Amino acid sequence: MSNKIQDYQQDGQTITINFDSGKPLQLHVLTDEIIQIFQDHHCIRHSYAIEGDKEQKTAIKVNDRGDHLEIATAKLVAKVYGDGKLDVYDAAGNPLVTDYRGQRKPLPTDMDDEHRKTVMSEGHNVAAKANPDNTKFEIVKSLADDEYFYGLGDKPGFLNKRGYEYDNWNSDVPVLHNETQTHLYKSIPVVYGLKNGHPYGIFFDNTYKSHFDLGKESTNYYYFYAVGGNINYYIMGGDSLKDVVRNYTYLTGVVPLPQKWTLGYQQSRWGYSTSDKRVESIADGFAKYNLPIDVIHLDIDYMRGYRDFTWDQKKYDDPKAFVAKMRKRGIRLMPILDAGVKKDDKYDIYKEGIKNGYFVKNPDGSVYVGNVWPGDSVFPDFGNPDVRAWWAKHMKFFADMGACGVWNDMDEPANFNGELPNDLEFSNGKEKSTHAEMHNVFGHLQAQAAYEGMRKETGKRPYVITRAAYSGTQKYSTVWTGDNTAVWSHLQLSIPQLASLGMSGFAFAGTDIGGFQEDTTPELLTRWIEAALLVPLYRNHSILGSRYQEPWSFDKQTLDIYRKYLNLRYRFIPYLYDQFKHEESAGLPVMRPLVLNYEDDPKSRQINDEYMIGNDVLVAPIVTEGSTERLVYLPAGQWVDFWSHAEYDGKQSIVVNAPIDRLPMFIKKNTILPWGNKAMHVSDEPEKTMSFVLYGDQGSYQHYQDDGQDFKYQQGEYNLYDVTVDANHDVTVKLAKHGYKPVYETIYVIMDGQRSEFHYDAAQDAYKLAK
Repeated sequence: MSNKIQDYQQDGQTITINFDSGKPLQLHVLTDEIIQIFQDHHCIRHSYAIEGDKEQKTAIKVNDRGDHLEIATAKLVAKVYGDGKLDVYDAAGNPLVTDYRGQRKPLPTDMDDEHRKTVMSEGHNVAAKANPDNTKFEIVKSLADDEYFYGLGDKPGFLNKRGYEYDNWNSDVPVLHNETQTHLYKSIPVVYGLKNGHPYGIFFDNTYKSHFDLGKESTNYYYFYAVGGNINYYIMGGDSLKDVVRNYTYLTGVVPLPQKWTLGYQQSRWGYSTSDKRVESIADGFAKYNLPIDVIHLDIDYMRGYRDFTWDQKKYDDPKAFVAKMRKRGIRLMPILDAGVKKDDKYDIYKEGIKNGYFVKNPDGSVYVGNVWPGDSVFPDFGNPDVRAWWAKHMKFFADMGACGVWNDMDEPANFNGELPNDLEFSNGKEKSTHAEMHNVFGHLQAQAAYEGMRKETGKRPYVITRAAYSGTQKYSTVWTGDNTAVWSHLQLSIPQLASLGMSGFAFAGTDIGGFQEDTTPELLTRWIEAALLVPLYRNHSILGSRYQEPWSFDKQTLDIYRKYLNLRYRFIPYLYDQFKHEESAGLPVMRPLVLNYEDDPKSRQINDEYMIGNDVLVAPIVTEGSTERLVYLPAGQWVDFWSHAEYDGKQSIVVNAPIDRLPMFIKKNTILPWGNKAMHVSDEPEKTMSFVLYGDQGSYQHYQDDGQDFKYQQGEYNLYDVTVDANHDVTVKLAKHGYKPVYETIYVIMDGQRSEFHYDAAQDAYKLAK
């Protein structure tokens, strides 16, 4: 049956293509590097990932080429054919995303339904499951021999996702995570590709359960599908992989500049919050052993019977006074908040929600009752903006207590009775929807409510952590990778997992250092605290009943090394803070895989055990038990060993000695880094001195400074410092912008063991070299 292009209409930057049969296809040009592909399947079009109008005025050429319609911008060319096939090329004619013309051929197996039941009854996870019968549509693209895939958030496994399949369905997964699992807590449906060296991205903005097969089924194609919703995906181009990532964060948002203290060390354990005395004993331990710390997290035990927005005064005599007492010691407290609300007719949150119809309902209109930590529990209908406003209002409870933020957990949403039924009644804005559509954005919307509530109540940059997320959640919340395990494979997994999250928009992320589940070992904990040195979220967290994971719980060597790396972390906080400010402007991750900086280097494309911070710092942790040396790949350029200052040419692998107290780390030659002052906590008061260290012979660096807490920097209240060392070793320090009143009274620039000292001259608003 013929399905030729019948005609097309152009409305501004939207081209609607009609066919003889089938649904029209709509191409919306947002920028010269972003094209939205949309086909209406009569579902709600609202996006939770993308806020506001992202269309930029773009020159478009539409040409009828006879057998196809061509839509061209300065950077992309899309060709639509009569059979509905779509091919997208860059401006040079290199294919980026092209539809596959053949038929899918499922992987051949000898598994039939009878044997599948038998094998699964024995407890095996059968990979060759039958294809789901509720797939609404699938999109199949051609796969090149030289094609790599990245992104997809915190999916377990390796950096390059080619050859694997993944699902987007937020799930509480309490078992050991590895590359055989197709999904975890987050659904971030963005994939980046390098096709014959040419970069592109696909963002599939569909909140229903979706599936990506990235060349597992065939070496000829990859495909993705969803069980509901509209066909709605964005093809993103760019001259580099960085450009493509920027285009994605342009669509979905960047991580806002965090409060500076959130980059300090954080300690957590399920069990600390059983009493104020227990929490204080942890703080005492850090003080006794001279260990820097900024935050202690409070898990579910601080609540009264696990009720949200309560604080058990049998365990805490005066919670508000206790929070203030800890704050005077330099430690902030971060309470957890679960998604399930206890069913209790005497509990005000439950009563308010019932009265206003704020909880998720069964198809018959009754309130759905699940089971979480409080027992019988109900779930807020966060798709309803009135529910989000109600939840945000109750953030006042934490703000009034003096809590430093909100830690959202169990927000997939998790339910001890099993997954919530797909037909539960949810809201999608003011329209009715179902759990099937809203499940993957439940955590996203809870995080949004927490962020907006804390911002209103405190005026500070909110500190929100969430386990579950969707694309765009990075605008509201930090994330961690969930319930990992104290095994070496999870230390190994943390690097590609966090690098993938960074490329997927989540610049502020971390894992539970030491492993959440099971018992860590001194060596594993040591290598983990080293490996995570420059990971943005620097938190040790463990499960109730496991071996204690505080650094003093082990031998003196473990304690001493742990202290060494905590002190080193605080030296790097100014650099990390600078990187976050840059990320907010550039839309790039702070922690990133080597391929993002060196996409033209084939050796960078599948490195799973190294990472970079920005463009100039490379970290190569030890991730295998008993290893005291390792092979490190150094990309193009020249590199300086952080410890020995030995110099190496790039584009080679070198063997690096790494005794138990040594983290292999390299700085790109001719880089200047800020070097923070030694501290036990990140101070709220402005620093009076700052140091900068030169690695190499010459370099320049711009350093950012603000009050580290509120949003005044958005009105220009910040300082910029330009530090330069030229080829003659002449040093200059300039105050390039003075919008924040406090400045460093003294600045030191360190090179070759020499230190240049500069003092601020208030009369000239400038720095002068001390004689």
